[in-house]
Amino acid sequence: MAREFTSVGVVGLGTMGAGIVEVFARNGIDVVAVEIAEDALERGRRTLTGSTDRAVARGKLAPADRDALLGRVNFAVGLAALDSVDLVIEAVPERLDLKQRLFAELDRICRPEAVLATNTSSLSVTDIAVATGRPQQVVGVHFFNPAPVMKLVEVVRTVVTAPEVVADVEALCVRLGKVGVTIGDRAGFIANHLLFGYLNQAVGMVEARYATREDIDAAMKLGGGLPMGPLTLLDLIGLDTAYEILDTMYRRGGRDRRHAPAPLLRQMVTAGLLGRKSGRGFYTYERPGSPVVVPDERTPVVAETALLDGARAVDTVGVVGGGTTAGGIVEALARAGYRVVSVARGEEDARVRETVTTSLAEDVLRGRLDEAGRDAALGRITWSAALDHLADVDLVVEAVAEDPGTKKALFADLDEICKPGVVLATTTATLPVIDLAMATQRPADVVGVHVFDPVPATSLVEIVRTIRTSPDAVATARAVAARLDKTAVVCGDRAGFIVNALLFPYLNDAVKMLEAGYSTTDDIDHAMTLGCAYPTGPFALLDRVGLDVALAVERTLYRELRDPGFAPAPLLEHLVTAGYLGRGSGRGFRDHTSH
Repeated sequence: MAREFTSVGVVGLGTMGAGIVEVFARNGIDVVAVEIAEDALERGRRTLTGSTDRAVARGKLAPADRDALLGRVNFAVGLAALDSVDLVIEAVPERLDLKQRLFAELDRICRPEAVLATNTSSLSVTDIAVATGRPQQVVGVHFFNPAPVMKLVEVVRTVVTAPEVVADVEALCVRLGKVGVTIGDRAGFIANHLLFGYLNQAVGMVEARYATREDIDAAMKLGGGLPMGPLTLLDLIGLDTAYEILDTMYRRGGRDRRHAPAPLLRQMVTAGLLGRKSGRGFYTYERPGSPVVVPDERTPVVAETALLDGARAVDTVGVVGGGTTAGGIVEALARAGYRVVSVARGEEDARVRETVTTSLAEDVLRGRLDEAGRDAALGRITWSAALDHLADVDLVVEAVAEDPGTKKALFADLDEICKPGVVLATTTATLPVIDLAMATQRPADVVGVHVFDPVPATSLVEIVRTIRTSPDAVATARAVAARLDKTAVVCGDRAGFIVNALLFPYLNDAVKMLEAGYSTTDDIDHAMTLGCAYPTGPFALLDRVGLDVALAVERTLYRELRDPGFAPAPLLEHLVTAGYLGRGSGRGFRDHTSH
């Protein structure tokens, strides 16, 4: 039977430590809250009372329960106050020397049977444990910020942590209403290992001037479904904290280049640009600690309309392709008032027509569109089987299969058929846009317009400029996206563009973690949804996207970038070979791991 902790000590009352105090006190456990000095103790007290007062104001905590909660907390200066608690959790800064000194003192002060826990997010729990004479009673208990809200706790066992200690802490997590995932002592554990590789890669994109900070953040919010863009998140975490986590994971985790801190990150930390807490990081804030972003010298000063200066007039758009994406593009354009020429042959033509008419009919049934609007949209569409019917359009969007030979031949044909000045756009997600542009005699008029399915419902468009794309071709694509009520982000012509280039290496890292036997599909998914507020865990997302699709994207990224960190996980390749393709095939990661 698991041991029940009746009194807990928390050392360090910053934002995280005060949050951990609140978690325990909310659940009826007496807490000794300790700081090293009276002023730090008072700041911690204010943090706790401020949090509970806000909870009362929002109706999430009754005033009497708040008073009872605060009554369970004993604030004290100095570690001596922890001499009789059952469990101590430290939440001091992420410095190994500091934590080792602290644990040596706790070992001397606390009862022999007391469990000592660290809330470290990146340091070795083993290195901390060996500073004590009771390493078998040392465990990692990693809460996520804000601790009262976030459901995940990573329980980190070392090679010498006693099984009964792990079981006791797992039971405590349940008592606290948290979801505990138990893992070994590895750099970054689950969540940070996966999260910070992705954040670091986003910094590299800014450093290379591949895309703007605003476009990267918008792309991952709208295209990746994430609650916050990576650069905004880094500012929230603190760039100094992020640098230390990455550096620790790089040194302790096998020197994976995914975790080697981007030089720009180190430079910003050296310059004191630490994020929100300093008032300036990737963005500039109203004041230190404020979440309000204000314009700075890196904020574009041109109005949004100026971004469209030079856009060519577009009245009629041609769409070539016979899949769902083509149908979505046809529908979106027609609803926005463009005249559309849809070119597809035979069964593909029938499929596009069905996609458009069915979607419009569903919107009528749901009250999103009236019958007159539906009929007007359908009346703007001309259905054709011949490319020659694109001779008089102003813009062409191709949405054919991702085969380089097919696409190059199509662009060569469009170059012959379309009048001068027509912008030729490709929806490719994996091919270099420049390869298609150079199949024409008008590479300055070729641009990538990567849309996301379902096209009418999604709000993001990635506009991809090659080294030959003209500014007015980009402005034309922006203008069309704006008329479709889409957010356009602009990036260079590199594998994966923004969203796929950041998303799929993260998914691949999750597969490698599973392949190494470090954790399970469920626990890894829980870590990212409950610890990082991701809408979907990596394995649920892989099963939905399709393992074969993920593998194709990973191969493209690796082939172009040649970074070992992007090499597809062998497990992913084996599953695809074995026919485990995800939800569409009826079996994916969960079916594999259940055997």
